Amino acid sequence: MAIIEHLALLNNAARWTQWRNTNPQVKPDLSNANLAGANLRGVNLTGANLSNTNLQEADLSNANLSDARLIGTNLRAANLTKAQLVNASPIGAELMGANLCDADLVEVNAIAANFRGANLRRADLGGAQLKRTNFSTANLMSANLIFADLSRANLYQAELIEAYLYKANLYQANLSEAHLAGAYLLAANLSDAYLYGADLRWTNLSKINIAGADLTEVNFTGANRNRTSLILG
Repeated sequence: MAIIEHLALLNNAARWTQWRNTNPQVKPDLSNANLAGANLRGVNLTGANLSNTNLQEADLSNANLSDARLIGTNLRAANLTKAQLVNASPIGAELMGANLCDADLVEVNAIAANFRGANLRRADLGGAQLKRTNFSTANLMSANLIFADLSRANLYQAELIEAYLYKANLYQANLSEAHLAGAYLLAANLSDAYLYGADLRWTNLSKINIAGADLTEVNFTGANRNRTSLILG
């Protein structure tokens, strides 16, 4: 449970900043708190325990949540524009409809989290753990997903136009009707992936592993197929 003193400090941005600066070793405990709709713009929440906290529709733009514990956190429709979540762990967190445009999520552990319909445009998800994560209808245009583990992730109708997926693991991922035009998929693993009706126009498919994938009605117009594991069409 959240520590009452920590919640009281959070109500005053200036006091919170001063407290964090003078007590850098303390990890705030805000777990299970109700912070729905709270104004937390630019707040330093590094290392904080936010497990099962209700942050629905909260404004966390430019906030620092690096190393934060976000297991089961409700961030539905929250504003996380340009927020930092490096090494955070939103495992199973609810981020449906959240705005994470330009957010820093390098090496985040978001296994089984729900990003359905979220805005992750230009977000940095390099090296992130995203197994079984739901990105259906999410905006991942120009997002960095280099080395990300998206195995068994749901990317149904996701916008991945010009996304960077170099050596990303998309084993058994659902990419049906996903938009990947101009995406960079060099050396990505798409084995056993479901790509029904996906748009792969002008993508870089060099050296990808696409063995066992469902390629029904995929649009490969202009795609670079150099040294793929399967001769396509």
